[in-house]
Amino acid sequence: MVNRITSCGCSVPKGTKCVHEQARVTARQKANDEQRGTSSARGYDKDWSKLRFRFLHYNPNCVVCGAKASHVDHIQSVRDRPDLRLEWSNLRSMCGPCHSRRTAKDQSANWGKRG
Repeated sequence: MVNRITSCGCSVPKGTKCVHEQARVTARQKANDEQRGTSSARGYDKDWSKLRFRFLHYNPNCVVCGAKASHVDHIQSVRDRPDLRLEWSNLRSMCGPCHSRRTAKDQSANWGKRG
């Protein structure tokens, strides 16, 4: 296995992080989590849970690829349109990979726009 030298001088196998890099990632994730607030504070409460369960029951397949859906995505985000948070017409079923791609795309498009 080929090693790489990290910015802090550690030698680690390619594709892994040294303890210093891991600590930076953990600190960054913690700061992001604190800034985001709890899931309940972001609108994902008991009412959302019930709606999500019902929506997946009636819409079991991913609208993108047709695989079994495990996520319910807001077409217009809760941050932008909190009034549509529990609107059936603002929801779509997605599998994990498709939802992750959508989320990553949305977050990169909105990078720096948070207030």
